[in-house]
Amino acid sequence: MTEQRFNCTQCGKCCFGWVPLTINEALANAGRFPLAMVWTPVRKTDGAHELTTQIGLSLPLGNRKHVAVLISPTAYLPASFACPALAPDKLCSIHENKPLRCRTMPFYPYHKEAAQAEFLTPRQGWLCETEAPAPVVYRDKRILERMNFDREIAALRGDAPLLCAYGETVMKQNPAMKAFVVKSAQTSSVGRTIMNFSSFLRLDKRYDLIRFAQQQHPILTEFAHRTKEIPDLAAYHKFYQDSAAELEWFVRRGDASLSGA
Repeated sequence: MTEQRFNCTQCGKCCFGWVPLTINEALANAGRFPLAMVWTPVRKTDGAHELTTQIGLSLPLGNRKHVAVLISPTAYLPASFACPALAPDKLCSIHENKPLRCRTMPFYPYHKEAAQAEFLTPRQGWLCETEAPAPVVYRDKRILERMNFDREIAALRGDAPLLCAYGETVMKQNPAMKAFVVKSAQTSSVGRTIMNFSSFLRLDKRYDLIRFAQQQHPILTEFAHRTKEIPDLAAYHKFYQDSAAELEWFVRRGDASLSGA
């Protein structure tokens, strides 16, 4: 019998950088997180490939080969930036409503349950407990308390039809985007493509883009300001700035409606 222990010490060290979200989580946190759609080609040798083929896009590479592409709503934060929900005491200020990705940690549902052992080793600087008296959480390649793991997988599968439809539409409308994603998948270092979250909302009329813009625009503007004078974060700054500009018309339209204009 093999088993591994794990306990979160609430050190806050993992609450930095990107956070993958569900569609509903992204919309619910539009007034808190700067949002993006992250496109990631996933190679066949990657442990996340099997699930990605079920919930992501499949793009032809030629010679009967395909690449799986994961499309994920994401709280798009530089690795050096703490989550906006992280309180000064290092506790989560939205603990009762925090994203599934945070709840499932340290487990990672894109990989098979039998391949979760590697995720129980804390990254450098993290203060997670992995020795007694920390509880046993993984035994004989099985997660002992798997409710959040299963909930996150279910949420990913639930979002898949909408995200795939979005991805297919983008590819049809923008052949250059498709070419770039395919090229990225064929290089030695897989590259990600980052798109405005509003690009998803524009293609699905069920969502209120004006309300989203009113919540998201101030956040993007704030993060554009925070990254303005940091050379290493120039790409983030440009993304925030451009994304905010994309939403300005919808913000003005919402303001005009409120004023009765």
